[in-house]
Amino acid sequence: MPQSEPPGRSIRCPEGYTAFVPDPLPPTLAWTVELTRSLSDADRLIGRLAGEGGRLPNPHLLIRPFVRREAVLSSRIEGTRATLGELLAAEAGVPVEQSPDDLHEVANYVVALEYGVKRLRALPLSLRLVRELHEKLMAGTRGKHATPGEFRRSQNWIGSPGCTLANASYVPPPTSELMDCLSAWEKFLHDRSLPPLVQAALLHYQFEVIHPFLDGNGRVGRLLITLFLIERSILPTPLLYLSAFFEATRRDYYERLQGVTERGDWTTWLQYFLNGVARQSEDALGRAERINRLVGEWRHAVADSSSKVPVMLIDALAANPYLTMKRAARQLGVAFTTVQRAVEKLEKRSIVVEISGAKRNRVYCAKVLLNILEEPARLTSAS
Repeated sequence: MPQSEPPGRSIRCPEGYTAFVPDPLPPTLAWTVELTRSLSDADRLIGRLAGEGGRLPNPHLLIRPFVRREAVLSSRIEGTRATLGELLAAEAGVPVEQSPDDLHEVANYVVALEYGVKRLRALPLSLRLVRELHEKLMAGTRGKHATPGEFRRSQNWIGSPGCTLANASYVPPPTSELMDCLSAWEKFLHDRSLPPLVQAALLHYQFEVIHPFLDGNGRVGRLLITLFLIERSILPTPLLYLSAFFEATRRDYYERLQGVTERGDWTTWLQYFLNGVARQSEDALGRAERINRLVGEWRHAVADSSSKVPVMLIDALAANPYLTMKRAARQLGVAFTTVQRAVEKLEKRSIVVEISGAKRNRVYCAKVLLNILEEPARLTSAS
């Protein structure tokens, strides 16, 4: 049965509003049969993703578009409208109509996540790394007024557009309590007493409740899930992302978080989070296997060529389904005419199609690959 007491205290601030200060983690959990089953399911499927994903022929190629898919979906939760196709096209040097601000925010998410993965080699997850991630995420964006890389020094709140502290739906800890809350969060970050997936769920809830930055809290909180799983060696590479699940079930996501704050309903939140891990593990592995199978077929189809460039182009398409000849020639370090012949070969085999309709500076896309990446998140079990 869910608890009935909030996992924290509400305090009345001198300015007249009421803020919530969460208790330190971990809470006392009720290990129901359903929760235990959810954890077992999530552990099994993320273990399969880690094992089989690590054995895929080209995991390094797949990480790039998967990271970008996560960036798009995590940023979409916060209101950006950029699509994965637009981000990949922009990175390939193709002009897109989407707002430059939206694309910049999504691109920053990619930078922050890739930075975090590399940084873990030298620095453990910590408040220091959290600030560094925030600085990367917010650099040069519309939220730059939100002091990138610095914990807030003023009160923030959550609510509908135009609301104030007086009618906000949630007010995080006041600044006088903020660092104590963050210190307790960091201490629990290094705890080893709970299953890692349960710990990740608790850490994510607590981070969002503390809301330590003026802006970007949701995106940083979702980044930390992926980095935590890598640091704990649950995953060898960042193939699993929960933003697709959270975005597809956005109402449930916020209601489950609110249920913990209002009623101490940890069980429902944990079951939701673990179900997300299970479903997205299946989803990621399915996409990765389909992409690798397709790339393998394409490589085999052009392997009889006297030139290695068609195969090199196919590998490049696995990382980004869009290509232009000028950019491909520059990236591969070969002559433009060599790339032109290779692209013609791919086009003849329907591996890529020309999508710009231009006579010069043509744009090509491996639409089958893009469609796999852009498919909606899987929300139910594959079995």
